[in-house]
Amino acid sequence: MSPNISASGYDLTPLTSAQVQELAAALTPRQRAILLNAATEAPFCSGLLTDKGPGIYVSALGGLPLFRASAKFDSGTGWPSFFAPFDPAHIVEREDVSHGMRRIEILDARSGGHLGHLFDDGPPPTGRRYCLNGEALVFIPEGTPLPPASQPVRK
Repeated sequence: MSPNISASGYDLTPLTSAQVQELAAALTPRQRAILLNAATEAPFCSGLLTDKGPGIYVSALGGLPLFRASAKFDSGTGWPSFFAPFDPAHIVEREDVSHGMRRIEILDARSGGHLGHLFDDGPPPTGRRYCLNGEALVFIPEGTPLPPASQPVRK
């Protein structure tokens, strides 16, 4: 497979700055602050906290599938939490030493958008907690067609 195609068949070619800005124009000011400037939404405010149905969570900036609803759990932290990504290649992990602490920031591999942080206090089987800003995600319920940007590359 091409290095720009994930194991699950998605194009991971990084978006250009112009493409990111074009996509960001359709976002709310809060989504832009989170995805483009690494802001954090307040805890317990995301409508995705109570979402329990089957489906896929995609990036609000470009539509890359990021998490399956089956990997979601209630962490009690106030942010949507997942124990595993849709495809590990869809998430970029990088060190974040802002705010006087050492954390792992997680980014959308295609758009570079800030999603949240990764912690090692999640449930089995991974022991990981991907702590997400709900504003960075769009939930696509099972049975709903995925938009073109959220579909794998056609062979």
